Amino acid sequence: MNLLKKIKLLNPEFPNKSTGIINGQSSGLLNWNDIAYPQMYDLYQTLLSNFWKAQEINMQDDIKQWDLLSDIEKDVFLRINTQLASLDSLQTPTMTQVMDYVTDSSFKAIFAVIAQQEAVHNESYSYILSSLVPLSEQNERFNQAKSDQIVQKRNQLILDAYERFREKPTAQHLFELGVNSINLEGIYFYAGFAFFYHLAREQKMLKTSTMISYIQRDEMQHAYFMAQFIRILLTENPELYTQENLDYVYQTIGQAVELEKEWASFILKEIDGIDLREYEEYTEYLANKRLRQLGLQNLYKERNNPMPWIHVFSDEMLNGTKSDFFEQKPRTYSKVTQSNGFDEL
Repeated sequence: MNLLKKIKLLNPEFPNKSTGIINGQSSGLLNWNDIAYPQMYDLYQTLLSNFWKAQEINMQDDIKQWDLLSDIEKDVFLRINTQLASLDSLQTPTMTQVMDYVTDSSFKAIFAVIAQQEAVHNESYSYILSSLVPLSEQNERFNQAKSDQIVQKRNQLILDAYERFREKPTAQHLFELGVNSINLEGIYFYAGFAFFYHLAREQKMLKTSTMISYIQRDEMQHAYFMAQFIRILLTENPELYTQENLDYVYQTIGQAVELEKEWASFILKEIDGIDLREYEEYTEYLANKRLRQLGLQNLYKERNNPMPWIHVFSDEMLNGTKSDFFEQKPRTYSKVTQSNGFDEL
């Protein structure tokens, strides 16, 4: 496997419109009016329209409610918060590294926005923690996330692929990184999200759930972009479009589903009101969606969303109102269309 070369910042002898997303020719100058894949500008604009900051959400109501939660709810809340933060911590440096090897400047720009948004997500989890528990407990919980064997096992699937690309940046390893980025952003977060939405439907910790809905909106778009990136990568580099790599997609997404189920059965087992069997089917439902975004067939039985109550907290519900579901300050949301990748949760 040939190593990808780091792209020089400026190549004046090459055209501005890139001739390939990797191993192509590009001057390094970005004219959004002259790019190889014009749909990327729409996606870029959608990502920008999602811009938000953690400090926009006033946590006072959640601070008042925190002591009303049960000990189990508090424990699960803190475990999930730091576990999600540990996953997001991987994304900013990884997306930044990918930029060094991507020829097309429009894709570089989108990876830059994704890296920035992942940094915001990571900060938001810290912001929630700082509102609720002292620094000593925050540190204890982050250390717990590092040492928890289920979390380690879960993260290792992603880490292995990311480290392979860091150590040996080839087109094959970039493809594998992309598949595992979809696992992380399109499958792994959802048990945690379901817990926070479950609290919200019981009118608990509503401000935290508002922030989670913003994070989820971003992650859905990131997963969609990565699916488009992989499809273009395989089209432009047909040597990657092999049965072995198609098998890798199904195997790796299937492995992520099983790890997500294992995590959910551990973290949600004592939470009344969340049916773990339903959640397992929900995870399979999400995996089928990710595969269809890749242009592939379902891995699991075709089904509607088995946890429709989550839909109340979805982007579509938020986008249909002038202010969000939890009556935070009014926000302007980008309109959801099939082209920008949002669909029912």
